[in-house]
Amino acid sequence: MTFKDSAAQFQFVDVSLIEADARHVRRNIDDSSLKGLTNSIRKVGIIHPLVVRPADSQGRYTVIVGERRRRAAILAGEPTVPVLIRACTADEQLEVQVFENIGLGVRSALEPRDMANALQKIAEGFSSPEAAASHFERPPTWLNQATAAANLSEKVTALLDAGKIASTGAAVQLEKLAQKNEAKAESLIEHIEQLPEGEKVSKKVVDHALASESGRRKKNDETAAPSEAMATAEPAAPASGRLPWEEAPATRSRVNPGKVKQVAEILGLSDDDEEEILVRLIDEFLALKQG
Repeated sequence: MTFKDSAAQFQFVDVSLIEADARHVRRNIDDSSLKGLTNSIRKVGIIHPLVVRPADSQGRYTVIVGERRRRAAILAGEPTVPVLIRACTADEQLEVQVFENIGLGVRSALEPRDMANALQKIAEGFSSPEAAASHFERPPTWLNQATAAANLSEKVTALLDAGKIASTGAAVQLEKLAQKNEAKAESLIEHIEQLPEGEKVSKKVVDHALASESGRRKKNDETAAPSEAMATAEPAAPASGRLPWEEAPATRSRVNPGKVKQVAEILGLSDDDEEEILVRLIDEFLALKQG
């Protein structure tokens, strides 16, 4: 019996009897992001039951959906949690987790690389990328963009993990630059590697380097794009340790920064990348309208 057709049994279960799914698509859960959820659970309890499946014959369960709620419940000191017990195979479980987190816009979204890796794994089971995109009711071009973060090079992945690159979107743009001009990308990567502790390169900087290579400029970009010499030569780093073109005045946002930060938190994105937030919002809106 499939997950869709399985009967749901509701009950309250001792939280100690519920274990995390070792194969869960969500690999990274920031403890700081659980503070709000933990506080909510302390105040009103768990609003939406966890979805679990039997793990053994001894009354233990494995989380299908709701790992953040499980962890927050433990932090909140809840002895029991409401659950829906559903039959589910291991292969179905991955799809359920992805569909639970895609296109909703009302919960903490998966980290972009986690989502990209999961989507790529699911797509491998289809005859073509178009068929996989259709499975999620998205346009054919969506899958390539959605899985780009799953195919970062080792160098770029290392910089992203080290916090030298501001967002996954910036890392993806850096890979695009490498495809257009490997030498220019290598030069930029070397400068990023030399940034002082705590400094990171923003997506805007990578976008400028990519724009200078493709010969395009964004109409709403009020900052000065780096020259060809800046992008390809090895200029001396200023006292601040920033790349030269990071010294340009920042583009003035026409959106309230507080609202941008709030939306970014809902979508699980960095609030310093308004373009990525906008792209994600458009995807979420279209998914809701099409649904």
